[in-house]
Amino acid sequence: MSRFEIGLWSFPVLLLLIFLRIPIGVAMFTVGFGGAYLLNGNTVMVMSQLKHLVYGEFSSYSFSIIPLFLLMGHFATLGGMSAALFKASETWLGHRKGGVAMAAIGACAGFGAICGSSLATAATMGKVALPELRKYGYTGRLATGALAAGGTLGILIPPSVILVVYAMLAEENIAKLFVAAFVPGILAALGYVICIAIYVRVRPHSSGVRDKASLSERLRAFWDVAPVLAIFTVVVGGIYLGVFTPTEAAAIGAAGTALLALSSGGLTWRKSVEATLETAGSTGMIFLILIGAKVFNNFLALSGVPQSAAAWAGGLDISPWLILATVLLLYLAFGCIMDSLSMIFLTVPIIFPIMAALDFGIAPAEFGLWFGILVLIVVEVGLITPPVGMNLFIINAMAKDIPISETFKGTLPFVVTDLVRVVLLVGFPALTLGLVRWVY
Repeated sequence: MSRFEIGLWSFPVLLLLIFLRIPIGVAMFTVGFGGAYLLNGNTVMVMSQLKHLVYGEFSSYSFSIIPLFLLMGHFATLGGMSAALFKASETWLGHRKGGVAMAAIGACAGFGAICGSSLATAATMGKVALPELRKYGYTGRLATGALAAGGTLGILIPPSVILVVYAMLAEENIAKLFVAAFVPGILAALGYVICIAIYVRVRPHSSGVRDKASLSERLRAFWDVAPVLAIFTVVVGGIYLGVFTPTEAAAIGAAGTALLALSSGGLTWRKSVEATLETAGSTGMIFLILIGAKVFNNFLALSGVPQSAAAWAGGLDISPWLILATVLLLYLAFGCIMDSLSMIFLTVPIIFPIMAALDFGIAPAEFGLWFGILVLIVVEVGLITPPVGMNLFIINAMAKDIPISETFKGTLPFVVTDLVRVVLLVGFPALTLGLVRWVY
């Protein structure tokens, strides 16, 4: 069997291991290690490469940004920032038709900007907003659908852990990727709000309206959320302006949210230990997937599969835009059966070189940013599509009286807005790259 054939056979073997519920990091490591042994025929050589690979990856200063952003999210939850964000949004928007659901989207966007995790955003905002949505007469379909969709904003609105992971895998500048994600993230939140506005007019009985808050209540709610806005401004604004690096920004954000949680009484010694342990566990999981992906992708590089695939794609006599559409559809399909982080780790090192070899009329320095945002959006859609839409199950677990089928139906309008946004960003790359060009 040739090296290329060994590389091709690794994919069905890997999918089989994943299907057997072996953790994806372990599955990729096993297939990569076994494949490298078959190619080299020498265990000592493979072990030597593994030693240098692990040290080379985990000694990177850039990886410290991941646990810092995760810790920042835990402290934000303990500090009650989710409740403050929702309360502020609700006092300003709640009196409008569909306003409480719109407030939930706004709060998800704000909390996602601090937390950086879609699953954590969905879980935290679900606890805060779901009772209010039910209180004001929102149907289970709209309430759970809006919260599941709003949770996906944690992937795209910077700072985001998956943005950081993609930047490392594609060797892109993290700060530039954060800038590139800003406009698409705002478009996502606006698209969801518009979707709710249309939905409640087509189905008038799907929502109620709360009383209009007084000006003093609005100002008080804004004052309560001011520290959250200050942290976001310092962290993201500092990165955009080049005042400090993303890693430094993550450290400042973690310290700021810790102080805020401490001042609000939400951060005790026991809870700080729990937050640190949860951060360590999540970081370990991410790093396990990372090292598994690195071993697997090194094996693929030795087999020549990515190089052959890139040459094959470049030699096709079809439009690169058609290839891009096919790749995005594949990501959309994979998102229905695989969690977003694993999918990014597994596919980006293989797909990115193939796409970068095609001519889209975009400078190579900008292509990685544009393509990354498109990929993250379709990955985001996978969080709210069955059968493995993680946000759907998180929200539905909090609303046990609502059938999961109703939650699925509730997310469909939001999925449509996501697909419209993908079409806009594909057709108008300046929506993604314009701010990057202006800032840099």
